[in-house]
Amino acid sequence: MKQKLLGRTGLYVSENSFGALPIQRISAEEAGKLLNYALDQGVNFIDTARAYTDSEEKIGLAVSSRRSEYVLATKTMGRTREAALKDLETSLRNLKTDHVDIWQLHCLPELPDVNDENSAYYALLEAKKAGKTRFIGITTHRLGVALEAARCGLYDTVQFPLCYLASEDDLELIRVCKENNVGLIAMKGMSGGLISSPRASYAFFTQYDNLVPIWGVQKQSELDDFLTAAKEGVTLNDELLAVIQKDKDELKGGFCRGCGYCMATCPAKIPISTAARMRLMLGRAPWQEYTTPDWIEKMSTIENCIHCNQCSAHCPYELNTPELLQENYAYFRQFCKEKGLI
Repeated sequence: MKQKLLGRTGLYVSENSFGALPIQRISAEEAGKLLNYALDQGVNFIDTARAYTDSEEKIGLAVSSRRSEYVLATKTMGRTREAALKDLETSLRNLKTDHVDIWQLHCLPELPDVNDENSAYYALLEAKKAGKTRFIGITTHRLGVALEAARCGLYDTVQFPLCYLASEDDLELIRVCKENNVGLIAMKGMSGGLISSPRASYAFFTQYDNLVPIWGVQKQSELDDFLTAAKEGVTLNDELLAVIQKDKDELKGGFCRGCGYCMATCPAKIPISTAARMRLMLGRAPWQEYTTPDWIEKMSTIENCIHCNQCSAHCPYELNTPELLQENYAYFRQFCKEKGLI
């Protein structure tokens, strides 16, 4: 598999890399098979996070014996030096390693204060000095924060949501990272499952030699879509450009990307990351998966929304989430009625 240089780190990582958030949803045995299969196919970069429940533990169980074969990145939600370093020790134990290659501050709403020695930035420096991470970076859903991190010279990598739906403003980040020799890691390459074509997604990223996507996968077939595109040398052509334009037309405007950062704040326990985009999921995925009795019950939790607006306050895209939920719930109920399900 082709590899790309990750900025000033000097690390060469596979053009198709492994985003380990979804392995939370499968068993340790299934995760082990998938991770080992990925390594066997030439994938050499695995990205996880302390916040991804048991993802780190599954990686440690499955592939720690093959540690020399892959670049390993994890993240901390700790916002102080102490909290972040505590997270790192947990991550290293879970991952069964004495160091990670890239340690990232996770989902930053703003960069930490470099004048505050108790900030999480100083945890990065301390970990690097101790040899517990080789390189440091940040992840964010806010373009301004990503651009600031890329320009400031303090971080080796930036992780940001990028896909073929990206705006021209978002694509500017690619240029800025290259100009500043910062490794750019693309999350949400399939826009949380809304994008229809893995081949078009793969082809989109072949345009950029300084940008590597981490595909969130939980099935071998999902990974194989990207591996096959790589083996075939797929690049953008008129057919794939038409697919991309169709998706852009259908998904233009404000829509939920499914990042999930609002969900922990919801007192009604609404599954916001899917519920707020249910209309799109019903039209772009096998609808039977989202109209089961379990999903009918989950969607009904929207009736318990108290409009506290905590979800909107935590949305990096500044969406009116309660309004989206109500719109999607009305559409969902009508859809289910027409199918004779309710």
